[in-house]
Amino acid sequence: MRALLVEDDPELAADLVEALSATGFLVDHATDGDTAWFRGDTEDYAVAVLDLGLPRIDGLTVLKRWRAAGRAFPVLILTARSDWTEKVEGIEAGADDYLAKPFQMGELIARVRGLVRRTAGLTSPVLTIAGLSLDTVRMSATIDGRPIRLSLLEFRFLDLLAHNPGRAVSGGEVAEHLYGADDANGANAIEALVTRLRRKIGPDIIETRRGFGYLLTGGNV
Repeated sequence: MRALLVEDDPELAADLVEALSATGFLVDHATDGDTAWFRGDTEDYAVAVLDLGLPRIDGLTVLKRWRAAGRAFPVLILTARSDWTEKVEGIEAGADDYLAKPFQMGELIARVRGLVRRTAGLTSPVLTIAGLSLDTVRMSATIDGRPIRLSLLEFRFLDLLAHNPGRAVSGGEVAEHLYGADDANGANAIEALVTRLRRKIGPDIIETRRGFGYLLTGGNV
């Protein structure tokens, strides 16, 4: 899944990109409010991590513009200040969670994952459908209780489908969340990815609905 990170501190941003990528996110990084506002307004993200103290446009203004434009992806606010009035202002502007610096990276990842789950209407970090179980904390998978080895790209694909229960995710949306682009090469790569996964988890769990996209079938997540 795609995440938008908006942070102008290069050292912290590098650590955040590494941590989010390691937990299965494809991360886009913006360093100023102008770029953040444009990307959030035009791209499809599962979650955004937004610093408030940004050059050009401050983070709170960016958030207000996203919400005014109907952009509904969950947003975790980061700030160097812990003033409760600022926290209230951020929540009222449409933030879904709030984390003051300094913070533990594990806490940030847990909160980001929790926001994505709640947005999808899910409550557990272990997502199960038919015989397939995905542990989104450990980034591991089993099929009928048997551990299976997945590449990061394979996990991202299954993770995306599992967070969209009952909905066919289009090839374009899959390509954006896996590769950051929607093009013919992405479509071919997705078909190859699905073929590999069906060999690992069985032919019936991933359904292809021509003209609509991909979904996990055979049970309830």
